[in-house]
Amino acid sequence: MKKLQVIDMTLRQDENETGRTLSFKEKLEIARSLDRLRVDAIELAPISGSKADLLANRTIASMVSARISAAVDIAGPHLQETWDSIRSAKSPSLNILAPVSTVLMEYAAHKKAPAMLESIRETVGQARFHAEHVELTAVDATRAEPEFLARAIGAALDAGADRITLCDTAGVMLPDEFTAFLQQVKALEPRLGEKEFFVEISDQIGVALACAAAAVREGAAGVKCTAAGEGFTSLSALSQFIEVKGADLDIGTGLRITELHRGVGQIEKILFPPEEMSRFTNVALDDASGICLDASDSIAEVTKVVRQLGYDLSEEDNLRVYEAFQRVAVKKHFVGTKELDAIIASAAMQVPSTYKLVNYVTNSGNIITATANILIEKDGQQMRGVGIGDGPIDAAFQAIEQIIGHHYELDDFQIQTVTEGRDAMGSALVKLRAGGRVYSGNGISTDIIGASVRAFISALNKIAYEE
Repeated sequence: MKKLQVIDMTLRQDENETGRTLSFKEKLEIARSLDRLRVDAIELAPISGSKADLLANRTIASMVSARISAAVDIAGPHLQETWDSIRSAKSPSLNILAPVSTVLMEYAAHKKAPAMLESIRETVGQARFHAEHVELTAVDATRAEPEFLARAIGAALDAGADRITLCDTAGVMLPDEFTAFLQQVKALEPRLGEKEFFVEISDQIGVALACAAAAVREGAAGVKCTAAGEGFTSLSALSQFIEVKGADLDIGTGLRITELHRGVGQIEKILFPPEEMSRFTNVALDDASGICLDASDSIAEVTKVVRQLGYDLSEEDNLRVYEAFQRVAVKKHFVGTKELDAIIASAAMQVPSTYKLVNYVTNSGNIITATANILIEKDGQQMRGVGIGDGPIDAAFQAIEQIIGHHYELDDFQIQTVTEGRDAMGSALVKLRAGGRVYSGNGISTDIIGASVRAFISALNKIAYEE
């Protein structure tokens, strides 16, 4: 049985499909969901050259098993940066997007046919210098002059491309027309049938799946689709088609069918969230959620990001944070939001301890409700609180709030290991919001519950000091 490759374009199409830019966290969550569904390849959008774009690509490339196909516009200046951002992937490839119809060549790329052929040769050749696998995506191929399309494919193959994608960008072909189109292209450039070729079909008139099925009959190695949205062949519809007709066509996929409904549902919630129930804050790539700072950034740039994270620090604290940031940045390639949060928690607003942890006891299990018994000292007086919650850490936070008689909004909570091994030290970061400002606390212990309690009290001490 032949395996049909399923290539997902959700992350390449996000702005066109949703009308907004995905945040750093949203991109990572979508990539994880697609990888769990075992799509064969995940396509990434062309980068703008910003640090956030590079960080998003680099992070996705390092955490998924699927092939990563990073798009590069034929006239784009970021081929080298794009390759550097995905080279750590298990199977990285570069995807050169080249318009081949007369209208798109002249009005989108501002090139005549001869210049486009030369650009394809040059760009594919440069990409092949870096990547073992290079793909040419012939944008608007169905409206191109057939002879020119064949020459463009030939130029890409001569330059080292080993994959070709033919696009019905307008989405106006019927299945029999698309079949005739593929047969004509293969006749004009016979090498197309010897290489892996894919199809990318717009669902403008609702027949994208039918055209994809026709392409499979004509030997297409894969179909490009989107997990959510209605612009292209749907991942769910393609999966259903293979489930019903796969045996007859002697084809199958590696998709995890049992996980498909849930996985697609998760992606749809991220792409089209109800405004009041959005799982992630919708922020632009240059906002704080996807920030990527390095040692060359000035104190003004770091202070701006600190404010974007919600902190309102004094000039003295901003200086402390920047000095600590520089010590970290010189040892790392970049400093992200988690590292910056930890730096702020440890370097800024060091205040006297109004509240001190004396001891704590927690109980939890899969058949009992988690409880916490906390003893805190304030001004020489010891106060005890008991809380119940969804897990021992939640119960401990509830117990502390019972003692102080006030509830503060938990803006963020993070746990990460500081050392390795079974006796590893854990570092907890707690961010509390009070009066419109964010106060962060840090705690370290071999017990993550203890680290979390200390971090909560650290943030609480900063609020008490300000008040």
